[in-house]
Amino acid sequence: MLLQLNPTIPVYIPEFDAEGYAFLVNETHEEDYLYFTVALDNGEIWILDNRRVRFCVNRTKSRNKINKLNKSEYIK
Repeated sequence: MLLQLNPTIPVYIPEFDAEGYAFLVNETHEEDYLYFTVALDNGEIWILDNRRVRFCVNRTKSRNKINKLNKSEYIK
């Protein structure tokens, strides 16, 4: 199932230490991860699974921290 996000979701990618916007979500199978298509602020577009994508800070929703994982903490 492919879902276009409207509006886009601001996200943080700890692996790249970059922010961007998720604009597509792809669920390929019941037991697989969700895959987000993300446009980074530097212009790059990546397809990343949900383990690598974090919400950005949103002071309105009292989300003041970003979960910045070390690369070694990612499941490989």
